[in-house]
Formats: sequence, C-alpha cells, structure tokens
Amino acid sequence: MIFLSEIIRVFSPIRITGGNFPITETAIDSRNIIPGALFIALEGENSDGHLFVQQAFKKGAAAAIISKNIPNFDGQIIDLRDHHAEDIEIYQNEPLCIRVENSLKALQKIASYWRNQLDIRVIGITGSVGKSSTKELVTDVLSNKFNTFKNPGNYNNEIGLPLTILNLGKGYQKLVLEMGFYYPGEISFLCQISKPEIGVITNVGTVHAERAGSQKIIAEGKSELVASLPAAPKGKAILNYDDPYVRAMADKTQADIIFYGLEPNADIWTDEIVGLGLEGIRMKLHWQGYSISLKVPILGRHSAQTILRAAAVGIMEGMTLEEIAAALSESNTQLRLVAVRTSTGALILDDTYNATPESTIAALDLLSELKGQKIAVLGDMLELGQYEEIGHARVGEKAAKVVNFLITVGERGRIIAETAKLAGLSPTAVTCVQDATAASNLLRYNLKSDDVVLVKGSHGLRMDRISTILEDAK
Repeated sequence: MIFLSEIIRVFSPIRITGGNFPITETAIDSRNIIPGALFIALEGENSDGHLFVQQAFKKGAAAAIISKNIPNFDGQIIDLRDHHAEDIEIYQNEPLCIRVENSLKALQKIASYWRNQLDIRVIGITGSVGKSSTKELVTDVLSNKFNTFKNPGNYNNEIGLPLTILNLGKGYQKLVLEMGFYYPGEISFLCQISKPEIGVITNVGTVHAERAGSQKIIAEGKSELVASLPAAPKGKAILNYDDPYVRAMADKTQADIIFYGLEPNADIWTDEIVGLGLEGIRMKLHWQGYSISLKVPILGRHSAQTILRAAAVGIMEGMTLEEIAAALSESNTQLRLVAVRTSTGALILDDTYNATPESTIAALDLLSELKGQKIAVLGDMLELGQYEEIGHARVGEKAAKVVNFLITVGERGRIIAETAKLAGLSPTAVTCVQDATAASNLLRYNLKSDDVVLVKGSHGLRMDRISTILEDAK
C-alpha cells in the first residue's frame, strides 16, 4: 500500500511534514472512489476527470492528481511543476490536489515507482486472440500455489495496467498482466512500467490490421514483450510453436525459450484432444518425457492451446504436472462465451464480446461438437484492414461445413454468406440481415428444443442483444 508522501516524492525531493498515511486505492472514475483513495483526473476525448474532482472528495478521496485548475476548490494544492518548491506540510483532514504537467504520465510514473518497491514476479501476456482467457487460466493455475493477482477486465493498456499495479498490495507473489497492442512501442512501454520476467505470446492474427497495417507489423508489436524480458535464466519466453510469426520471435529475446504446441516438436505439447461439448475438453499433456491426462471444464477444442500456455507458466514457476492438472480441473474460467437456454429449450452460445476470423472459426468448431440442429448468427468482423475479405471468406467456408442454417449480420457478413453458399451450403439455408434486431426477429419465435445457436460478431454490432432477446422469448 503506497503512502501519500511517497507519491509526492516520486515527483520532487521536497521535504514533507505529514502525508504519512496510506492510499487505499487509486481510481480514475469518481464513482468508484472509496474513503482514502487517490483520484487521478484524466483528460479524454469524450470526458474530463477534472469535472469530477469535487465529487471524488465528497466520496472520501484523500487526494487528487490534477493537471489544470479546479474551479471553486476549497482545499490544499501542491504544485509539483515547480521542482524548487519549498518544504510543505500536508493536512490529513483537508482535500488535497497535487498539480502535475500531465495526469496520465503522472499515473504511469507513480505505477513505475511502486512496481520497483514490490517483490513480485510478473507474467506478461499478449497476442491477437486468447489474451484474456490465457490470463484467467494462468491465474487459476498459479493461485493453486501462490498468492496471485491479475489485471481486471480489459485493464491492459497505458491506463489500465498502471492502475492495476498501483492497486497491488505487497503480499502478492505473482502478477499476471494482459497487454494490448494498438500501436508500435506500446507493449515496450508497458513492459518498462511492469518489468515482466515471463512473457507469453498467444498468436498473431489479423485483428487491428486496419490500424497496424499488416500481420508482420502486428507481429513486431507483439514481439516487444519477449524483447523486453531479462536474459536467461531469469527471463522466460513462452512461444506458440504452431504460429510461424510467434515461432520467429525466438530471435527477438535473450530469455529462455519454451515452445508450446500441438506437435512433439514443441517443448510442451498435447495430443488426444477430445471435445466434450459443454463439459469441456479432455487432452494429454507432455513435458520432458512425462505425460498426464487432463479434463478441463473449458469449452472448445481450441482451448487446448490456452491450457498449454497456463501449464507452461506453471512449470516455469516450479509447479509439478500434478499440481497444474489439479488447478486446471477445478478452473471456473469460461471467459465471455456463455451458454444459456431459451424457454423452448434451445441452446444459445453467446460469444459476442468480439470477433476475429480465428476466434469465429474456433467458435464454429465448438458448435460442431454439439448435438442438435446447428444455427450460426455471424456478424461483421471489424478492424481487419487488408484482411477483411479473406477473413470473412475463411469464416464462410468453415460455416458451410458446420451449420444447418446461417444468418449473417451487416455488410461484411454478406461475404460470409456468399462464400458459404459457394462452399456448398444451400442458398435456402442462408439469410442476410442488416442488424441485430432483424436477426432476433428471425429466430425468436422459431427456435426448437434441439436447436443450438451460435451468436458471434464484433462488439460494435451489439450482437449481445440477440442472446438477450432469444433468452427472454416465450
């Protein structure tokens, strides 16, 4: 738990009287303030945290980091832009604003300082698909033996990752951090703050290609994680042997390299993968001549690679295969994909958080494992850039092999539909609609007890509404 006086000394060596009280939590949303918290007033495109400083103090904030004036503020202000400021006294029962040049940079600087005070081993995770599920499963494995913390939700960027570190107490042994990639240099910057010693790369797909430009550029961005790791034996890079872009990252790091994959060429690998539908998957795990059978309650055969990543981290942290197997068998991680039933008994697989060609094909694989009449409602996949047409076409080809009926949502969804028909799906089994409401109307009164409906598309299409409507349909 960081003290207020420590925060001030991060910016200036001035002598402080008072301020030796702990900050309970750090927040950027005034609605989440608890007594004794530090409020960081950030300026964004659509909001300005400075408008809510007074509200943060009303809820019990101990101090606020600001970068501009707060009208009608009745309290103490310490201006740290002047590094030659005189000695100061802090009054604990009076609202305190700490003025800096840039609130976001201040958040990052404080988090970097606090990271250096922690005796903790950090595991960084990045990739195009599977970051969040890997983070959750790695945390499940490590928590079986160590006091482990993870970044919540999608706190994986220049704001969320520093906040995660600042809200970390000194009692934790392991910190699992998902790291997002939106522009070159971002992951390197996140590593400067968090100092990971283990780096896990899931894969390199086409998501964000619209911004990044190509898979090659995306791969370069993801490789910043392993390039930032300390040299062996302290640093460990866990790389996907089955992805050529990731496999090539072995040349980018001085850390020890552990390959995982579906073939014996990898260091840790798996075979005998059996999809058990809604009960999870069964597989055999191999490591250095030892093998162990696993049953993990995570949906879909594609989850085998997620399990491999979590197992690899556990091994690198000194866990036995038996300890890892026990943790995996008890995992309650089932990220984002939710299975619900309608009043008619139809099964809805809601996988609407986001969509890429890779994750959609994986979801169709899960659909293929289930019994019943298979219906897929597939929407546009956004931000694919130059891979937009081929990505949607790949999904259409896969859908033709799996589904009995296909409904596509959005203009890009038409590529899925047309490709599915070219791949052999009957035109009478394919319908194209413009939005989620139209898709819901097609299904809500026509589902039967043996229907299994997969709903998937990019978050921007709000296809989560389809599952809500279908679940409530009578």
